[in-house]
Amino acid sequence: EVQLVESGGGLVQPGGSLTLSCKASGFTFSNYAMSWVRQAPGKGIEWVSDINNYGTSINYLDSVKGRFTISRDNAKNTLYLQMNNLKPEDTAVYYCAKYPWEYVKYKNDYDYWGQGTQVTVSS
Repeated sequence: EVQLVESGGGLVQPGGSLTLSCKASGFTFSNYAMSWVRQAPGKGIEWVSDINNYGTSINYLDSVKGRFTISRDNAKNTLYLQMNNLKPEDTAVYYCAKYPWEYVKYKNDYDYWGQGTQVTVSS
């Protein structure tokens, strides 16, 4: 079965950094595009970033450009999100998600996601 397990969240002050990891299993990781999405308290799901299967095509939500970096290590079946200069509005549960294609065709059309990891940015 497809499994996506996020880790690395926590409490951080504004301006701080965190690195999230997503360990994938149950499918050939290198064959699929992946993304990070998030859900802020009381809000809906928001797409944050995606990456194609080879890591050669990347997209970001405008509000995180220049601050977040998505990457993947196919040998380790792991997706990463490096988050720098965190802001209170970044507070959310962050999920990694799998697309059913090698490339992202529609950013919201992922077919699996994990249990999430909480990121809280607060003074």
